[in-house]
This record gives sequence, C-alpha cells and structure tokens, in this order.
Amino acid sequence: MSFETLDDFRSILEGLTGPDEAAKEAARNRNAELTKPPGALGRLEDLAVWYAGWRGDARPTLTAPQIVVFAGNHGVAARGVSAFPAEVTHQMVANFQAGGAAINQLAAAFDARLDVHALDLDRPTNDFTTRPAMNEADLVSALQVGWNAVKGTADLVVVGEMGIGNTTSAAAIAHGLLGGSAADWTGRGTGVEGTALDAKIHAVAAGVAANGPFSDGLEAMRCVGGREIAAMAGAMVRARDLRIPVILDGFICTAAALSLEKTVPGALDHAIAGHQSAEVAHAKLLEILGKAPLLSLDLRLGEGSGAALAIGLLKGALICHSGMATFAEAGVSDS
Repeated sequence: MSFETLDDFRSILEGLTGPDEAAKEAARNRNAELTKPPGALGRLEDLAVWYAGWRGDARPTLTAPQIVVFAGNHGVAARGVSAFPAEVTHQMVANFQAGGAAINQLAAAFDARLDVHALDLDRPTNDFTTRPAMNEADLVSALQVGWNAVKGTADLVVVGEMGIGNTTSAAAIAHGLLGGSAADWTGRGTGVEGTALDAKIHAVAAGVAANGPFSDGLEAMRCVGGREIAAMAGAMVRARDLRIPVILDGFICTAAALSLEKTVPGALDHAIAGHQSAEVAHAKLLEILGKAPLLSLDLRLGEGSGAALAIGLLKGALICHSGMATFAEAGVSDS
C-alpha cells in the first residue's frame, strides 16, 4: 500500500483496521493462568495484552524494535522562538550519525535499530505567521518519508524528532485543533523565557490566526507544522498498516499524533505514550488523547528519548507474559 496525494493518505487513515481480538482474548486467558495473583503486575499485564492484539500472537516476544528520528527546519525559527539557531539542527543530525547523542546510547541499551532521516534542512518550512508552513506537495512528501522509513521486520516503532523551532509548531497544532489561548499550549522548549517566550506565544497565536480554522488535523499539520512532524505521522500510520505497535515520545511527537486523531478518531489505537515530558502542555495533550504515560521523568530532550526508555518496560511486560509458567505448568495451586 502507498499514497501519492493527501486524499490517498486520508483514505488509508479511514481504512485502518483494528487489533486481532482473538489474540487479545487468548492473551488475557494466558495472563489469568500465570503464576501470580490476578492483577499483580499492574499495567504490565495490560501492555502485554495490547501488544499481543496488534501482533496477532497470544504469546509474543519483542526482539526487533526500531527507533526513527526525523529532522526538519522551521521558518518560524527566524522569529526568535528558540534558544538555539537553526544550524543546530544540522549539527545534531551529524551527531546522531556519529553516534554521539542520547538517543544513540538508549537505542544501544535496548538493542534497537536507529535510523535518522533529515528532511530538506536547507529548505526550511515557511514562516507560518505569514503563510502556510507547507503546500500540499511538501506535506505529502514528508508523510512519504515517514511511511517509507518503517521497516517491515520491526516489531515495535518509536518515532523521534529534531528541529529548532518545532515546539512552536507543535503548540500551534494543539492551539489550532483544541482551542484555548496560545499561552495554554506554549512552553519553554529549548529553555526560552522572558521576551523570547512572549515572542513564541505571539508566533503561535499569529500562525493559527493567519491559517485557521483547520478542517482537520492534516490541514493543521500543513499550515503550522513541520516536515519532521509530518514524517512522524507518516511513520505512525505505516506502522499501523503493518500492525506494528508504536510508542509515542514527547510533546512534538504527541502533536503529530493529535493531527492523526483529529483527522480519523481511533488512528492511534496501536500507540501508547512512553512518557510525560516537562513541556507544559504535554500532560494535557496526553489526557485529551486518552494516553496514560508509562514514565514521568521531567525529560524535555526529544529525539525519541523518553519513548526509547519505555522500550525496556514493554520488553519486561512481554518477557513476564510470554515467559512465566502457568499454574498448571509449575505445579502450583491457583486456589
């Protein structure tokens, strides 16, 4: 399956299928027979059943996680919305490729494949305070990068990002789709405060005023988003198409997810929230999406780092579910 236009992509979203209910039921039955009191492993039990449903296997394993980091530059960065210049995006991509970033270390720690995709870094999106960030062709191209980045051999996907100015885009997506004031959704990002934070809030408000109202989440992504945000969304949908579960990362990743959910409700049923970041509006986004985070460690790095840490939790849930003995196998009385 592939797509050439935004309407094609919407059609794919509308045709997404759900989990394998028979596998979920079999996983629940197995969980009820394991050598532990009912519910003793808490949310780990729910995670194992959720994962089993999407993989169509009542006793699944997790052996081939893939982390994909997308990078893009934003025209709105010229408005002084970040503590760092746009050149840092280029520099961090080089750092990823050299193995020197936090996400490289976390990928190695959890035996995950790491892929990095830079999207037209020398051609930033438009400054969305004056006109849409992307035209439809740019948006489709970015969605295709994400779609094509997912490996069919993966059994879990984590998407991360790098892009100076992208918390401004994420805040504008949230503001445009969920309402409220720009300040409700705009946080410190890379550490801005004072007049820089005021400039960021103004840019978010101006972007939504100039481009809204939005007909759906994809239109919001086109008008105030970024190429790396769109690529994350494309990867999420491709993972769903391949029945590969997804762990969401922080505020920017969750804004990409919001765009999908606001286009087709239920588009994120195959995704869980890896963590709640320190970015001011992330908790609110997760609550609206109905995604309870697995971790809350005050992270605000991006790169997929919080979601990568959650790989360990999911691995633990599946090792217990699939590896533990049942009462009958262990010869232990369950009454």
